[in-house]
Amino acid sequence: MPLNCGIVGLPNVGKSTIFNALTSAKAQAANYPFCTIDPNTGVVTVPDVRLEKISKLIVPKSLVPTTMEFIDIAGLVEGASKGEGLGNQFLGHIRSTDAILHVVRCFADPEVIHVAGGVNPLHDIDIINTELLLADLDTVDKRYTKVEKLCKPANADHKVKTEFAALGKLKAALEAGKPARTVELTEEELPYTRDLHLITAKPLLYVANVDEDGLSGHNEWVDAVEKRAAEENSQVVRICGSMESEIAQLDAAERNEFLKEMGLEEPGLDRLIHSAYRLLGLITYFTAGVQEVRAWTIVRGTKAPGAAGVIHSDFEKGFIKADCYHCEDLFTHGSEQAVKEKGLLKSEGKEYTVKDGDILFFKFNV
Repeated sequence: MPLNCGIVGLPNVGKSTIFNALTSAKAQAANYPFCTIDPNTGVVTVPDVRLEKISKLIVPKSLVPTTMEFIDIAGLVEGASKGEGLGNQFLGHIRSTDAILHVVRCFADPEVIHVAGGVNPLHDIDIINTELLLADLDTVDKRYTKVEKLCKPANADHKVKTEFAALGKLKAALEAGKPARTVELTEEELPYTRDLHLITAKPLLYVANVDEDGLSGHNEWVDAVEKRAAEENSQVVRICGSMESEIAQLDAAERNEFLKEMGLEEPGLDRLIHSAYRLLGLITYFTAGVQEVRAWTIVRGTKAPGAAGVIHSDFEKGFIKADCYHCEDLFTHGSEQAVKEKGLLKSEGKEYTVKDGDILFFKFNV
């Protein structure tokens, strides 16, 4: 199952427009609040020019890119943590995602209603962040109260005390208006917080939705969002949702011509997908043969057996070794045979940490 990113924001900031362009799906987009009620989901190919280059040197019968899932979650409003605007339902959808893409409106258009009455991205960010913080604080408070009672006896279990310490750190941060992702927990404390599924513990990327002039020109609203993101150790991607919708409808040749005319190297959505990929700490490795050239997603730092397990659990259980070389060596020398002759193909064991761009062939015994 692909890792996923939830697209959130106030109503009418362009979430569904961007989602439609990303997935070429038909999420409902309209000029009124709460036009999205049930979350729309779409699986998106992660653009990677390396996959195409590998397939030209090791010609396969099939080519399989790696993917990510995007979820268009209905617009949140002030009071969502208390149920306003179907808030509890929407917050539940966010909890199930791996990362959050927060779309912020950074364009003026009198034809598109703004739920708060005017364009003010920092105000919009504060509304969303406050609601997410309050939702998490409610979750932590309930667990804190329960665990606090278990800590009262002098001979309270060490595990209970460890969990209580972790909850105390989270509670203090959330009450101070700081997201859970900023809290430093010890390796011993961390496992006791995972099942809380805290929203503000998830990695966050701001998506500044601009008009065409705002793509390359100065935009005070984007400047403000970038400053806030820097303060939070978050990142910002600038996207023109309306233009990306047009690009998504073009065929490959028309798309390339359009991008050339606009002076763009790639669609903004490709930058968004790559940013989301990095946000989750993901990398890509490849398997390559005459049957299939395929990209696989793993978390950065994964050892070779764990990477094998992404293909099939039996590969991880019976892992023996992995024959490995980097795709750049293939591009430089032109064939797998040439890579071998240069001594660049290595046999790696269980402690090998897979690198982005590795081409692997696993040997296992079950």
